[in-house]
Amino acid sequence: MSERKVLNKYYPPDFDPSKLPKLKLSKERQYVIRTMAPFNMRCKTCGEYIYKGKKFNSRKETCQDQTYLGLRIFRFYIKCPRCLAEITFKTDLENCDYEMEHGATRNFEAVRLAEKQAEQEQKEKDDEIASNPMMVLEKRTKDSRMEMERLEQLEELRDINARHASLDHSNVLTFHMEYEKQLQKLQDDEDEKFIKLVTLTNAGFSLDIIIMHIAGVCSSSSPCPW
Repeated sequence: MSERKVLNKYYPPDFDPSKLPKLKLSKERQYVIRTMAPFNMRCKTCGEYIYKGKKFNSRKETCQDQTYLGLRIFRFYIKCPRCLAEITFKTDLENCDYEMEHGATRNFEAVRLAEKQAEQEQKEKDDEIASNPMMVLEKRTKDSRMEMERLEQLEELRDINARHASLDHSNVLTFHMEYEKQLQKLQDDEDEKFIKLVTLTNAGFSLDIIIMHIAGVCSSSSPCPW
């Protein structure tokens, strides 16, 4: 039984590939490919909305009289899914986009328009700066000032890192523990004074005597009444 998918072909001993006829194809030939709509559009004939990403069986050809930096520009032919009117668009290599030719109108895209406007404003600003020597000097001064500020910030960060690198963590922990002990001791003294104050107040002593006892001013010449 012969093989269903033949990979090897038989070439006779007298086979001469130079005698094979060469296939001459036209440069204006078209290819049928499967493509998707690159943007939202509306048919001019019936008003049907064609959304971005809708698939079509399109015909692709090369624009013979149009190139961009030596690169070929392709044109695509599709049909409106409602009225079957022909719609064509082509690649726009300069703007990395597609350009509508005829048969439909491209819908408004706010993001694309905003990006284009921002690029135009930046270009006008750069042209204005390039044509005005004073603005060039101001921009250069501003850039140098910003560079100096960044260098100063970098130096500060380096100093902070150096200090942290030379810091002994054991000493920090010891200092923190000593501080906690002193804070606890002060808190205990305050609690003890408060207990004495409450005890003497309940015993009926006057306020002056209580303050003298808490302050520790009682002596042999003026002993405490208790």
